[in-house]
Amino acid sequence: MTAALQASSDIAFTPAVKAIQARKGSRDTYARVERHGGWATTIDDHLAAFLGAQTSVMLATASADGQPYIQHRGGPAGFLHVLDDHTIGFVDFKGNQQFITQGNLTENPKAYLFLIDYAHRRRIKIWGTARVIEDDPALIARLMPKDTKARPEQAILFEVAAWDTNCPQHIPQKFDAADVAAAITSRDIRIAELEALLAAATKPRE
Repeated sequence: MTAALQASSDIAFTPAVKAIQARKGSRDTYARVERHGGWATTIDDHLAAFLGAQTSVMLATASADGQPYIQHRGGPAGFLHVLDDHTIGFVDFKGNQQFITQGNLTENPKAYLFLIDYAHRRRIKIWGTARVIEDDPALIARLMPKDTKARPEQAILFEVAAWDTNCPQHIPQKFDAADVAAAITSRDIRIAELEALLAAATKPRE
């Protein structure tokens, strides 16, 4: 968060945004939030737990002239590491070698993380800055998820400036294939147990 911001939410609520909020009737609601300082600026236990459960994140950057770009990053739950109350770190795996995100960050460090949990219909938005760490094997080893075949390229450190949650309205409820498979397996095991009990109960006595 820069010194020019009067409230942390000003990182997104620019004068142009506030003017539209005023015209459409939501400005008073957000002004009350601003009077209390705006959005959270540090990683609390709630956010840390949410990050630790995610397997997917969208990372947004922009070039020096403002051309936006969004890149998906994924991994097993826990691939997003909370390094301190302002810093999120994760391994950047080898991909298609376009390096658009890295190029943007060399020109413009401002970045944004968008995380959505479809199963629980929750989403979190995080504003901040990011940087790529290329030559730090110890950091990459610290951030590298266990039991993954993905090859690390480098690390990304994201410094949190402000974050906010969205309401669940309009979020479709979806479930990961692995969770669905586990639920079906558990159901099938239970059905087999009940069928065995029923067979034993109805077996004619000799």
